[in-house]
Amino acid sequence: MAKFTKNDKKKNGLPDGSPVQPREKKAERPRIKIIDFSEDYCMHKPVQHIEACRPYKETEATTWITVDGLHDASVVEAAGKLFDIHALVQRDILHPGRRPKIEVFDDSIYLSLRMLDYDEVKERIREEPLSIVLGKNYVIFCHEQPADALHEVRERIIKDKTDIRKQKAGYLAYALLDAVVDSYFGVLGQVEQKQDRLEKELFSGPSTATPGKIDLLKKQIVQLRRLTWPLGEIVNVMLNEGDAFLEEAGKVYYRDVYNRIIHIIDVLETMRETVADMQITYQALLNQRMAEGIRFIAVIAAVFLPLTFIAGVYGMNFRFMPELEWQWGYFGVLGGMVMVVVGMIFYFRRKNWF
Repeated sequence: MAKFTKNDKKKNGLPDGSPVQPREKKAERPRIKIIDFSEDYCMHKPVQHIEACRPYKETEATTWITVDGLHDASVVEAAGKLFDIHALVQRDILHPGRRPKIEVFDDSIYLSLRMLDYDEVKERIREEPLSIVLGKNYVIFCHEQPADALHEVRERIIKDKTDIRKQKAGYLAYALLDAVVDSYFGVLGQVEQKQDRLEKELFSGPSTATPGKIDLLKKQIVQLRRLTWPLGEIVNVMLNEGDAFLEEAGKVYYRDVYNRIIHIIDVLETMRETVADMQITYQALLNQRMAEGIRFIAVIAAVFLPLTFIAGVYGMNFRFMPELEWQWGYFGVLGGMVMVVVGMIFYFRRKNWF
């Protein structure tokens, strides 16, 4: 049970809403970047402190603030004071839960998400927690390590005359959410390839390691389902309760993301059924191989049973056994044994026992 709750604990003695210091320090120093843009204007620069974002708080342009490295709680607290971020949200940013979620407030929307990546060497799915705070004219993006998947979004903003420059903060949040869903598709493709290889191995000649591989694949599918299902709920809440932050024309993009999430869920359901069938198939193949082995042993035993009887009869060494003094008795017995073996093998072959 501890493995499901160890990431959801707050420090003892602190009231609810108090920021919690993450246990692991992954970055030496938080990195803060600002991109402020409109259709005809774009400014991007790194800054040392959150306070440098104050001039962009009330502007007409859209501001994207990225915070890489969350071990310094003072950065999140400063952002919370500047943008009126709820204390519970600050705690969730510093100590995200295992399940993606959304919280809607009067002046902001908070998204807790997971960026995914597949480690081909260790054959495991890596999760990188991230947080998005959407305001009327700003988006705050917080995560521990820089995400390569966001590079394309950043380049689209910096590049002149792109559609994203004409949109508001709600569209920027969509672009970031879409990048997260793209990472799910990438991992899903890796897991699908792994499943295809395992299916070929299963029917070409399974080994003792095959059940462990099937079990690992099943766990990865469960992991993906656990992370994907809440994404659909998040987009639904955005569409139904985010009117103050989304333009009506921009909702079509969120519906597109929703359809992509449903597609992932459908694929995962199919994969889960396939893995269940693979487990049944492996057990059936195992039982078949065991039955073949038992049948082979039974055939051998059946062949040697009459030979043992004949050898036992002529090995009793009674004095008055007529066959013992017959000149060709030894060869006759051997010939009889051979005829018995040939006859039984012919009979078993006709019965398709082997």
